[in-house]
Amino acid sequence: MQVVGDRVEPWWRDRGVWLGLGVVAAVAGLDVVARVQLTGAYATGAIVAGMVASARRTAAVGVVAVVVSLAGGVWSGNLGEREWLVRTFMCVVLAALAVTSATVRERREARLRRLRTIAETAQRALLRPVPPVVGRFRVATRYLSAARDTTVGGDLYDVALTADGRLRLVVGDVRGKGLEAVQTAGAVLAAWRQAALGEPDPAAVAATVDDLVGRLLEEEEFVTALFVELDATPGAATAAVASCGHHPPLVVAPDGAWLLETDHATTPLGLDPRPAVDRHPLPPGSRVLLYTDGLVEHRDERGTFFPLLEEAGALRGRALDAALDELLVRLHAFGHGHVSGGGDDVALVLVEVG
Repeated sequence: MQVVGDRVEPWWRDRGVWLGLGVVAAVAGLDVVARVQLTGAYATGAIVAGMVASARRTAAVGVVAVVVSLAGGVWSGNLGEREWLVRTFMCVVLAALAVTSATVRERREARLRRLRTIAETAQRALLRPVPPVVGRFRVATRYLSAARDTTVGGDLYDVALTADGRLRLVVGDVRGKGLEAVQTAGAVLAAWRQAALGEPDPAAVAATVDDLVGRLLEEEEFVTALFVELDATPGAATAAVASCGHHPPLVVAPDGAWLLETDHATTPLGLDPRPAVDRHPLPPGSRVLLYTDGLVEHRDERGTFFPLLEEAGALRGRALDAALDELLVRLHAFGHGHVSGGGDDVALVLVEVG
């Protein structure tokens, strides 16, 4: 590609230019060796270039194609003949069409980049920074957009501290991608921030969020979400969990790691959920990871899912930020360089209790 992020590649690194020139050279070689009149075929170089290169560079390849076709006419002695003129005209027309096609593609790609920029800006505004220390809890977060994707997902997270020192968290994933998904995520977070500190438990928070957001969702739209309350009372730390179709939290303790499977999981927000709370004791020194499906539904080339439980050791024995970085390094290695090969964003919230 001639555009890499916001940087324009120089023409000598533009593979579209070299592919197009290569095709022109190949056609010229056939013209010389086989002595076949391929005048119109020179425009194939411009067509190939137009699939990747800019319109201006495609036009340059087209000019080269026409010039070489003219040179071929001189070399063959057909210059000015009626049949040669028709073929040359076809070469010019096809080259012009290649430039037109490249122009349309460039405009479409520019529009997609603008939409992505808008969505990313909105997303950053919604996902406000979480301080590293919230009450008696240490917190770290990460958000990775899907690699090689032109759209932004609707993953979300947030934390809130109650008056009596309990930490409430939400992690969610909006169905779909793009600006609409970001807008829906914004509505969920707005409802969460309204309800997080005014309801007695995570299930009540979930019910209030669904009541506020459900009326805004279109048919077949939904949001998976996990509502968690952590209590760091010494010797009696607990996690209260209300799941609305979301993956369970991961607990990483000094002596092992396990998922907090919920007995009362319900449907996602927007699909008439009936949230209820499951309470779990937490060993001293525990860490709790909340995540979106971009982590656990990430596959390798054999179709195997990322083994979160097997890789949970990455979250133990390191500072929280370093632990999340190590987990993402392992995810990256598992996908052989594609951090989000499944096309889903990854949102992570890691909390150290106590």
